[in-house]
Amino acid sequence: MVENNIKNNLLTNEKKIFVSGHKGLVGSSVLRYLDNIGHDNVCIADRGALDLKDKASVESFISKQKPDYIILSAAKVGGIHANNTYPVDFIYDNLCIQNNVIDAAYRLGVSKLVFLGSSCIYPKFATQPIKESELLTGALEPTNEYYAIAKIAGIKLAQAYKKQYGFNTISLMPTNLYGPGDNFNLENSHVLPALIRKFHEAKITGKKEVVVWGTGKVKREFLYVDDLAQALIYFMQSYSGDDIVNIGAGTDVSISGLAYHVKEIVGFNGNIIYDTSKPDGTPRKLLDVSLAKSLGWQSKTSLHEGIKKTYSWFVGNAVDIRK
Repeated sequence: MVENNIKNNLLTNEKKIFVSGHKGLVGSSVLRYLDNIGHDNVCIADRGALDLKDKASVESFISKQKPDYIILSAAKVGGIHANNTYPVDFIYDNLCIQNNVIDAAYRLGVSKLVFLGSSCIYPKFATQPIKESELLTGALEPTNEYYAIAKIAGIKLAQAYKKQYGFNTISLMPTNLYGPGDNFNLENSHVLPALIRKFHEAKITGKKEVVVWGTGKVKREFLYVDDLAQALIYFMQSYSGDDIVNIGAGTDVSISGLAYHVKEIVGFNGNIIYDTSKPDGTPRKLLDVSLAKSLGWQSKTSLHEGIKKTYSWFVGNAVDIRK
């Protein structure tokens, strides 16, 4: 029903969409989705051609391209190790990107901007499942607080431009994402792509065990990225409210359960060892997606199906993935 609404709604080919970060996990998925629904009026720019951290470059690009919509999916992202190692990059780069794009979009006449946040904006010990109202009610998870603070600032900046100037912005908060085009670099990837690579390499090299960080007891929610892409386009057309909207699968799984799931799909026959000297992060992080459902959207890809698709993509692109 949702896809029919998208095809028959406001998204005509006369409407140009700037998809920032189009080579990333989210941006590339948005491009695939737009192609699937027959929308090809899109503007993109490689990082070498457009540095989103450079205010003048952003203004020049938007002024020339004149997009009707902007999907702000470009961001500096990474897992626990990357966040702990490069805190300056995670707060400074993201603040620059957000500030430049949101401000230029307003001043240069963009009709609507969709800001992409993250579930890590919520307090470490937020009531589960996490409602949108939990924002700013408690302390953040220390292992990703710099990224989270940047994303919270982006949400508030978008809301401020709406409040002060009437600029049509919305902010969507996705849970942990995975899928084709993910980052499988073991130094800075998130848990699910890291597990896929670890189990795959253990399988092909004949290793007897795979080491997983932490106790395996914490729980996480995972959303297949193509479901998020569909949500971005849906809400871009159908929602202009002031509230942030959670975008998730509505169910979670323990890291040990996830590891076993990936092990089975990859076909690894060895043992799983948990390195309890490594941090677990937030004990649980499950989004309450009742608002999104009430607005007409819900995810459709099961975790099993999504991991199978992601592993298939990984195997087919192993020589090209980021090392």
